[in-house]
Amino acid sequence: MTEVALNYTTQESVEDYVTCLRTTYTTGKSRDAYARKFFLERLYSLVKDNEERFYTALALDLNKSKAEALSSEISPVLEEVAYFLKNYDQLTKDKRVKTRLSPNYTDTAFVRREALGVVLIISTWNYPLQLSLVPLAGALAAGNCAVLKLSEVSVHTSSLIAELLPQYLDASMYRVVQGGPEETQYLLQQKFDHIFYTGNANVAKLVMKAASEQLTPVTLELGGKSAALVDDNVDVQLVANRVAYGKFFNCGQSCVAVDYVLVPQKRLNEFIKAFRNTVNKWYGADPSKSADYGRIVTTRHFDRLLYLLNNRESGNVVFGGQTDRHQRYFAPTLVTGVNFNDSVLMSEEIFGPILPVVTYTDIEAAMGLINKNEPALALYLFSKKRSVIERVLAFTKSGGVTVNDTLLHQNEYALPFGGVGSSGMGGYHGEKSFQTFSHERGILVKKQRFEWLLNSRYPPSSAIKMVILRMALLTTPVKMFFIVYKRSVKYATIIILALLYFLKRNL
Repeated sequence: MTEVALNYTTQESVEDYVTCLRTTYTTGKSRDAYARKFFLERLYSLVKDNEERFYTALALDLNKSKAEALSSEISPVLEEVAYFLKNYDQLTKDKRVKTRLSPNYTDTAFVRREALGVVLIISTWNYPLQLSLVPLAGALAAGNCAVLKLSEVSVHTSSLIAELLPQYLDASMYRVVQGGPEETQYLLQQKFDHIFYTGNANVAKLVMKAASEQLTPVTLELGGKSAALVDDNVDVQLVANRVAYGKFFNCGQSCVAVDYVLVPQKRLNEFIKAFRNTVNKWYGADPSKSADYGRIVTTRHFDRLLYLLNNRESGNVVFGGQTDRHQRYFAPTLVTGVNFNDSVLMSEEIFGPILPVVTYTDIEAAMGLINKNEPALALYLFSKKRSVIERVLAFTKSGGVTVNDTLLHQNEYALPFGGVGSSGMGGYHGEKSFQTFSHERGILVKKQRFEWLLNSRYPPSSAIKMVILRMALLTTPVKMFFIVYKRSVKYATIIILALLYFLKRNL
């Protein structure tokens, strides 16, 4: 595949796209069950038929190996589409709800998931296939039309997606927008029914500000400084393997990558030795020659990482640190002796293959360090003690957690994935994606009878009507007593029955 240039979308085209999709949605075409399933099948074929072409494009953009591309790009899209096809009927089925108010006991209440309308999906460059087509699959499954804004950074993959989509999907169901910040800003001026954004916090603020002008709901998938906390009762080599996997996968350019690791002071030397062994075993003495080690996406991002490393306020590089700007190569780098308050290395998400190591002597203090930062998109904990695991889960906050491994909670699409606080809002994957791109419409179907019983709600009011209303709308004091003291009443009843049985046996 040769070098490509993206064809940026004009402002006039953006307006036409939104208008056309709004028309399609109004006709009900996108909400038709057959159409949804058909286009999901076509989306599956798009990726499956062109798997080798995507491997090539991803290698050109990020030097992704086939193994990395399969596990982080191809498989997530194919398996997400397969999930929606397999579970479509269950996902779209009306959910019956048991009524709570006594006047509605004989009536029908249910929740129906309905499409939102025309949604905007803004993808990003680090996983350009997954982060474009996984949310698109959720949007189409839920019955929406979608505008897909592709990344202008991962040009080869974005160009390939833009080329293939018209060959597999009906253009009346989606539109692709290509461009940079200017095109994105104009896109955000349009009226959408939902905006799904993946990227950094600074741009997310602009997205949210623009959405607020239209009162448009948003899903924001961001990042943060995701810590790996290592307890002292672990297999250090196993931990080194799994932390390295979570750090150097995609050359550290993952929103859930291990940003820094907290290691017990007494096990630091073991960790360094094990980590060095892992890197040498995986990538050899010179990782630049390894076909399994990625590259930084652009020289701009490369320069940012180099600045972080060279201008750090603390720590020593115990191995790694080699770079080649022309090749955008940045070696796997371990920095020990890092001060948690280092304003360069520890103030922002690293998003690259530099791993700071912070030591601790007390796990409570380590948890305190984690809580000094805003909640990250991920937290990783390595421990064999259930009590430690439960305590860390109880006294820290993050978008998701993987215990005794890294990255895998994001790969497990049975779990919802999303941030909290500054690491994002909302979530997706599997059923959560369907919920994100749907409106849960509460519906109550009343019967045209018992009007005499419902007359109490009509004016004029009276003492008798007030009594009837209180009986219909409020929980009785006796029932409330049993709700509050349910456990106590249960135990008292058991004791009384036991006493009665004992008395009966002895009288």
